[in-house]
Amino acid sequence: MKTYSRITGTGSYLPPRKLNNADMVQLLAERGLETSDDWITERTGIHSRHFADEGVFSSDLGVEAAKAALQAAGKNPQDIDLIIVATSTPDMVFPSTACILQNKLGANGCPAFDVQAVCSGFIYALTIADSMIQSGAAKCALVVGAEIFSRILDFNDRTTCVLFGDGAGAVVLEASETPGILSTDLHADGKHVGILCVPGHVNGGQVMGDPVLKMDGQAVFKLAVGVLESAAKAVLQKANRTEADVDWLIPHQANIRIMQGTARKLKLSMDKVVVTVHQHGNTSAASIPLALDTAVRAGQVKTGQTLLLEGVGGGFTWGAVLLVL
Repeated sequence: MKTYSRITGTGSYLPPRKLNNADMVQLLAERGLETSDDWITERTGIHSRHFADEGVFSSDLGVEAAKAALQAAGKNPQDIDLIIVATSTPDMVFPSTACILQNKLGANGCPAFDVQAVCSGFIYALTIADSMIQSGAAKCALVVGAEIFSRILDFNDRTTCVLFGDGAGAVVLEASETPGILSTDLHADGKHVGILCVPGHVNGGQVMGDPVLKMDGQAVFKLAVGVLESAAKAVLQKANRTEADVDWLIPHQANIRIMQGTARKLKLSMDKVVVTVHQHGNTSAASIPLALDTAVRAGQVKTGQTLLLEGVGGGFTWGAVLLVL
C-alpha cells in the first residue's frame, strides 16, 4: 500500500514587538530618509511587521510555532521523528537551528537539519519531508519556517527595510493512507544570485563583505510572477488537476502586487487567495506556514480543501506544493 503524507497540525508565532507603517516612517525620518504609510501600503500591501527583541533567536520563534502545531495535531515532541527548519537567519553559523530547536522542544534523538532556500525554504522543506515520509524514513515530521530578518536589514535603504519582518510557522506532517500532498515542484537558477542576497560572511572573526540585504526590486518582481505561474501549473499537471480544483492559493507573502499578478495568471479570484502580508510583512521562509495557520485558525481554510502553496526567493529559488488539507 502506498504511503502518503498529510498535514495534521499547523502553528505560528509572531514576536510581540509590532511596528506599523507610521513607526517605520518615524524610524527612517531619524535617519534623514523620507517615506509614508501610503507609499508603503500602495506598493506592498504591508501595514505592519513584527521585530524580535535582542536575545531572541529564530529557534525561539520556531519553538513557539512548533508547540502550537504539535498541540493542533495532538502530538507530543517525542512523537516527532524528523525535524526540518527552513531559515536564512540561523541562530549560529553551526550547529543547525533545527538541532537547537530540537533541544528546546525536547524532541531529542531524531534527524534534524536546516534548509536554506530563502523565501522558498518552507516549500523546499515540506517537499523533502514528504519524500522522506513516502520512502518510509519518517512517519511524523515537524517542518518549521523561522526568520529574524530585522537583523539583516539596511535601515538606510527605505526600499527594502519596510518590507520584511520576523516570525515563524510550522506544520506537523504525518504518514497517511489517504493522499495529503498531491504533488511538488522545485527549481533554482543561480545566475540570478545578485538580484536578492546578503553578500557577507565571517572570516577570521570578522564580518567580510556587506552583511545586509540587497535587492533589485523590479528584477525580483518580473522574475517572481513568471516562475510562480510555471510552478503552479506544474504541480496541477502532475496531480491531474486544474486551476478550478484549487480552493485556496497560499503564496509566499512578499508583496500584494506579486500575489495579485500570480492570481491573475492562474485565473483565480483574489477571494481565493490567503493574504496575511498586511499583518506581518515578508517573513521569508516563515510566511507560507504563517499564512496557512492564520487561515486555518480563522476557519477560512478547512479540512478537505485543496490548497496550492508556492514560494519564490533568493538563489533564485522557487517551487510549489499542491495538497489536500
